[in-house]
Amino acid sequence: IIKLRKYVSKLGEEFKFKIGISGTHPTALPESQKFVQNKSYNWVANQLTYYAQRNITFATHIHVSVPDAETAVHVTNGLRQWVAPLLALSSNSPFYSGIDTQFKSSRTMQFGAFPRTNIPPYFKCYQDYQNLVSNYINIGSIEKSRQIWWKLRPHMDYGTIEFRMLDVQRSLKRTELFIALAQALVYQSTEDFKHNRLKEVFNSEYLDDSLWKASRFGFDAYIIDVLTGNKCTIREKIYDMMEYIDSALKIFNNEHVIKEFEKIMSTGTEADKQLTVYKNHGMDGLKKYLMDSIEFSIL
Repeated sequence: IIKLRKYVSKLGEEFKFKIGISGTHPTALPESQKFVQNKSYNWVANQLTYYAQRNITFATHIHVSVPDAETAVHVTNGLRQWVAPLLALSSNSPFYSGIDTQFKSSRTMQFGAFPRTNIPPYFKCYQDYQNLVSNYINIGSIEKSRQIWWKLRPHMDYGTIEFRMLDVQRSLKRTELFIALAQALVYQSTEDFKHNRLKEVFNSEYLDDSLWKASRFGFDAYIIDVLTGNKCTIREKIYDMMEYIDSALKIFNNEHVIKEFEKIMSTGTEADKQLTVYKNHGMDGLKKYLMDSIEFSIL
C-alpha cells in the first residue's frame, strides 16, 4: 500500500496533479467521467450504463485466506453480522458531486445502485453458492463469479473471504486496523465453525437495516442485534465485535491496533473529520486537506 501510494503520488508530480484520498470524490461530476477501456470495465459499462458512470467511489478490499471452499461459505454466513459495524468504523465519504449528502458513507449508497451489492444471503453449503453462481452465468446476469459484488463474499478464484464494505482510508494506521480486524474475524469464525459454535442464520431484513443505519447515521443509531433480537446501538455492536476477536488479535500480535480503534471511537471516523474540515474551511479547504493529510508511512 505504501509503495503504491508513493508511486501514484510521483505520477501526479509528473502529470501536474496531486492525489487525495476519500471514499468518494467530493466534487467530481458523474457526467465528466471517462471509463478505463478494458474488457472488465466495458462489461460493467454496457450492463449499467448511466449508473456505472456515477460510480465515483473508492473502497478498501481485504482478502483473508481460508482452508477450503466449504469453510469459506460458512464463515461468510457468520461474518455477515459484522458488516455494519465495520462500515460504521470505516465511513469516509460524506460528500458526493459537491453535495453534503448527510451520509457518513455515501459510497455505500452510490455503489448500492449496482446489482448484487447487498449483504449476501445465507447458504447451507458451498454447493448452494456454486449453484447460484452457475445460474447467474446461465441467464447472463454475470460472466464470472467476481461480478457478484456483495459487501462480503467467498472469492472463488483466490480461495479467500473478501471484505468489501470498507470506505478507503487516508490513514495507513486505520488501514492496518481494518486488515487486523478482518484477519481476526476470519480466524475466530473459522475456529467457531470447526467446533460447531458458529452462528450463521440471521434475519436478513435486520442485517440490511443495520447496513443502512451505518452508512447514514454512524455509531449511535439503533439497530436490532441479529444474535439476540434485542435493540442496541451500532456502537454497542462494535464493542461486541471487539470482544469477540480479542484473543484472535493477540494470537496475531495485533493488540497495538486497539489504540487506533479507541481513537476512532473517541474522536470519530474519517468521515467525521471531513465534515469538521468542511464546516471550518469550506469545500476548497476540504479538498486541500484530503490531499495534504495522506499517510505515506505507518510510523
